[in-house]
Amino acid sequence: MILLAGSANSILAQSGAATTGSTSTAAMDKYISSLMAKMTLDEKIGQLNLPSSGDITTGQANSSDIAKKIAEGKVGGLFNIKSVAKIREVQTIAVEKSRLKIPLIFGMDVIHGYETVFPIPLGLSCSWDMQEVERSARIAATEASADGICWTFSPMVDIARDPRWGRIAEGNGEDPYLGSQVAKAMVKGYQQDLSGNTDIMACVKHFALYGAAEAGRDYNTTDMSYTRMFNEYLPPYKAAVDAGVGSIMASFNDVNGIPATANKFLQTDVLRTRWGFKGFDVTDYTGINEMIPHGLGDLQTVSALALKAGIDMDMVGEGFLTTLKKSLQEGKVTMAEIDAACRLVLEAKYKLGLFTDPYKYCDEKRAATEIFTAANRMEARKIASDCFVLLKNQGNVLPLKRTGTIALIGPLADARENMAGTWSVAADNSKSVALLQGLKDVAGGDVRIVYSQGSNLDADTLFEQRAEAFGKTLRQDPRPEADIIRDAVNTAAGADVIVAALGESAEMTGESSSRSNIEIPQTQQDLLKALLKTGKPVVLVLFTGRPLAIKWENDEVPAILDVWFGGTEAGHAIADVLFGDTNPSGKLTTTWPQNVGQIPLYYNHMNTGRPLPEGAWFQKFRSNYLDVSNDPVYPFGYGLSYTHFTYSDLTLSSSLKGNQPLTATVTITNDGAKDGSEVVQLYIRQLVGSITRPVKELKGFQKIALKAGESRKVMFTITPQDLKFYNNELKYDWEPGDFVIMTGGNSRDVLSAKVNWTR
Repeated sequence: MILLAGSANSILAQSGAATTGSTSTAAMDKYISSLMAKMTLDEKIGQLNLPSSGDITTGQANSSDIAKKIAEGKVGGLFNIKSVAKIREVQTIAVEKSRLKIPLIFGMDVIHGYETVFPIPLGLSCSWDMQEVERSARIAATEASADGICWTFSPMVDIARDPRWGRIAEGNGEDPYLGSQVAKAMVKGYQQDLSGNTDIMACVKHFALYGAAEAGRDYNTTDMSYTRMFNEYLPPYKAAVDAGVGSIMASFNDVNGIPATANKFLQTDVLRTRWGFKGFDVTDYTGINEMIPHGLGDLQTVSALALKAGIDMDMVGEGFLTTLKKSLQEGKVTMAEIDAACRLVLEAKYKLGLFTDPYKYCDEKRAATEIFTAANRMEARKIASDCFVLLKNQGNVLPLKRTGTIALIGPLADARENMAGTWSVAADNSKSVALLQGLKDVAGGDVRIVYSQGSNLDADTLFEQRAEAFGKTLRQDPRPEADIIRDAVNTAAGADVIVAALGESAEMTGESSSRSNIEIPQTQQDLLKALLKTGKPVVLVLFTGRPLAIKWENDEVPAILDVWFGGTEAGHAIADVLFGDTNPSGKLTTTWPQNVGQIPLYYNHMNTGRPLPEGAWFQKFRSNYLDVSNDPVYPFGYGLSYTHFTYSDLTLSSSLKGNQPLTATVTITNDGAKDGSEVVQLYIRQLVGSITRPVKELKGFQKIALKAGESRKVMFTITPQDLKFYNNELKYDWEPGDFVIMTGGNSRDVLSAKVNWTR
C-alpha cells in the first residue's frame, strides 16, 4: 500500500495521468496568435482583470475608473452589470476606444434562473429529473443572454454533507453520482454548443472541496485524504469538465494547507493535466487578495502564486493588474505563464463569437420579449412543484379539500421577498408569488382562507440585518410574542385545517450564512406548538435552504411538506401540491439529521470495524451514541407521495466475468388510488476491496410515472465502469468480488441481491 507521502505530482504520475493536447481549433489558434502578437504586456495582463460594475455588489466597492481602464485595454471582462443598454454602452468603449478593440465578456451570478427564478439548486436537485434541470438552465440562459449576459457563475457542484454550511443551498446535495448528473445537465442547458445568442458560458464552481469546510463555517479550512477527494468530492467537477464547461472558478478555502487559488495540484495537475480541461480558470471574488490573511505573503507574492498555480483571471482584486508586470521583471513569473492565461481568456471570447460580433448578446427586441414570459413562469411553476418533498402525511391530511376554511399561519405565508431564495440577484421580488396569493388563486370559490403572521421569523435581529443587506425587508411585528401567537390561534379557531408556513428566511442560507443551530427558530416552534394544541390538523409547509433538525416536528405534526425556496412561482406551485393538482414526487438529496451532534451524517459512509447493526440503537463498543441513534430523521433519497409504490421481484443476471454487463430488473407497482411518479434508485455495495468501501453507493435512478394500479418493470444496466474507484495509489479501476445490488424508493428501504463478478 502506498500512503500519501511525497508530492501530489508524483501521485498523479503513478496513476497514469493524461497529458493535455491542443486546446483550440486551427482557426481559433491562428486568430488568437495573430492578435496576441500585437498585444503589449499591459494589454495581456489587462485581459486577466475582471472587475465588478457595481450594479450588484457582493463585497467591497470596486474602483470607480472602470471606463478608463477598459479604454486602456486593462479589463478583460465585467460582471454585475444588467441590461442591454448598459452592456452595449460598456462594450462600445472596449471595441471603439481601446487600441486593439478586444470585446469584453459579461458575467453574472445566474444561479437558479434569471428574472424567472426556479427553486434553489438544492431544491432543484430533489426533482431527480435531469430534463427539468437542463430546461431550467436553458431558460435561465435564454433570459440572461437576452439581457446582454454571456457568462454565468454556475453551476455550483460542491458536495456538502454539513447542513450548517449556508451554501449547501446552492449545491446538489451529498452524493457524487447524482451531483455529476446535475452538473452535466446544467452545463448543457447553459452552453448548448455556444453558437447561438441564447447560449452562455458556464463556470463550474468552487474548485475545489468548498463544501467540506470544517465546522460548516463558510470559507473555512478543508483537509482530507486524496482517496476521499477523488472518490467523493471531485466527480461532479470532472463531470462538468467532461461536459465541456467553458470556465472554472477557484474556491475560497485552503485544501490541505494551500489555498485553492494558489493550489497547483488542483488548478493544474488535476484540472488540466489529469482531466484535460481546456477552458479558463477564474478566481472567486477577491480570492487572490484573501490569500494575504491566509498567510501566504503580500499582494505581489500571492498574485504570482495564483498565476503559477494555473489561475487565468482575477476577479475584482486587481492583484494581476497591479503586480504581474513587476513580478515578470523580477523573474517571479514568466512571459509564457502570462501568455497562457491571456490566450485562454481570449479563446473564451472567440468561442462565444464575440470577435465576430461584440454585440451578439445586445438585442433589445429579445430583452423586451424573452424575459419573465408567461411560458417561462409556467415552466418555473411546474418544475418547482416537482421539487417539493412530502416528508410526512399521517392520516392523509393532504391533499387539502376544496371546501371549508383553511387557516394560513406563519411568517413565511405572505413573504414574497423570500420565495426566490438566496442568490437570485436578477429577480424582481415584488413579482414573486407568495403562498397566501397562491392558495387564493388555486383554491377555488368554495374555500375560505384566513391568514395571520403568527410570529416573527426569529427573535434575533441578525437575520433581519442580513435580509436588509440583500435589499429585502422582513415583516417584523413589534408586539410581544405571546400576543402575536394569540392572534394566530384566534384566527385559526374557526378553520378546518391549519397550514403553518414556517422555517428559514431566504438569507438564512447562502454565502456567509452558516448556522450552528439548524432547528426551526424558537419563536416559530412556540407558534407551532400553540397551533397543535388547538387539536386541528396541521400541515407544516417548511421553507428552508438546508436540511433542518426537525425530529420533534416529525414526531408531532401530522403532515410536513418541504418546499425549499421555490422561486418566482413558489406560491402557485405549493398550492398545486397542497390541493393535489400535482402529486408530490421530490426525493431528498441530503440526509436530514436528528440533531446537529450527528453531523456530518450521510448515507454512503464507511462501515467501520465496529459497525452498529442496522436498526439498533446502542451497543457497547460499537460506533454509536449514548443519547441518540445513528439513524437520520429522513434518509437520502426519501420522499412520499399521495399514492403508494411497492417494489418486488428484484432479479439479477447470473454471476459475471470481465466486461459482461449486469442487468438488474425490479417491478414497481402503484398500489395506491392516485396516479403518481416515483424515483427508482439503484445502489451497489462492494463487500471486499483494497480500501474500505461505502455501505451504499448510488449508481443509477429512473423517474417513472405510473397510473393508479399500474405495474412496470424497471431495468438498470451496470458495467465494470460503474464499479471503478480510486484506490490508495489513485489508480482508477474496478476490483472483482462480491457485490450487493439494491433498489428502492430511498437509500434505506431497499430490496437487495448479491452477485459475484470476476475478472
